[in-house]
Amino acid sequence: MAEKDRPRRCPICGRAASVASKPFCSPRCAQVDLGRWLTGAYAIPATEEEPGSAEDDEDGR
Repeated sequence: MAEKDRPRRCPICGRAASVASKPFCSPRCAQVDLGRWLTGAYAIPATEEEPGSAEDDEDGR
C-alpha cells in the first residue's frame, strides 16, 4: 500500500484524521496540540556553548 493510500492518524489521540481538521481528528485535538506548542512542551533542548568556543576564536582574528 502506498504512503498516501494509508489513512493518516491524529498525532494527539491516534484516531483517524478528519478532512476538516487535518492532520488531527477534531478541533479539540488541534487545540491540545496548539496548547503544547504555546506552553513549550515541544521545545527542542539547546546546549549552551562554553566560552572560548570555535566561534569566539574566529571573531578575534
